[in-house]
Amino acid sequence: MKKKKKIYEGKAKVIYTTEKANQVIQHFKDEATAFNAKKMEIIEGKGVLNNFLSEFFMEKLNNIGIPTHFIKRLNMREQLIERCEIIPLEVVVRNIAAGSLSKRLGITEGQKLPRPIVEFYLKNDDLNDPLVTESQIVTFDWVSEAELSEIFELALRTNDFLCGLLAGVNLTLVDFKIEIGRSLKYSGEKLVIADEISPDTCRLWDTKTKERLDKDVFRLEQGSLSEAYTEVANRFDLLPKNEKSAVK
Repeated sequence: MKKKKKIYEGKAKVIYTTEKANQVIQHFKDEATAFNAKKMEIIEGKGVLNNFLSEFFMEKLNNIGIPTHFIKRLNMREQLIERCEIIPLEVVVRNIAAGSLSKRLGITEGQKLPRPIVEFYLKNDDLNDPLVTESQIVTFDWVSEAELSEIFELALRTNDFLCGLLAGVNLTLVDFKIEIGRSLKYSGEKLVIADEISPDTCRLWDTKTKERLDKDVFRLEQGSLSEAYTEVANRFDLLPKNEKSAVK
């Protein structure tokens, strides 16, 4: 599968067309960003780590019947994915109070929530991705009521599965963000999880020590981001044999 035309470049990934209209190549970059790209740095090997980690999580979801855009990994930095119409919402699921939730509501960081919370943010960098309500989402026709219900189900099923998977390697899923796409393969009638699932999009704490192993390491300047991501990858034994680090 060969790359053709670049059609999108974001903070962490580049998307290219292929010979097939409904398949594109997703390239993972080494850029690390925070605070709506106000903080930015090149972290060698980050793209490789996120490529392997996202492949792992997306494949696991596909295998249990939670649809994703992932088709296969092509190389160290690229995946073949299904082309989707991305819904302009970030879907956040929270299990433990942290980040903006703690600041917004004055809840102590680390407090376990009685049940998972699902939040929606409008994907708009100029507006700093504002929190939006379910009523606003339907009123402004970003999704239909039926799609909103399906998104809730996808988000909570994904949360249940990832919590168990991560617990098996002594990682706690504090919260995570996903994006949802309308499948072009099925004339937009099917919703799939798109973008990526990685320490860039999840808060992951070591279950015993509470050490952060996600992008908060970069946000809060608490150590080496590449070492944190490598630790997550090594717990699942994802890196190629004889390589325990993606950094050369």
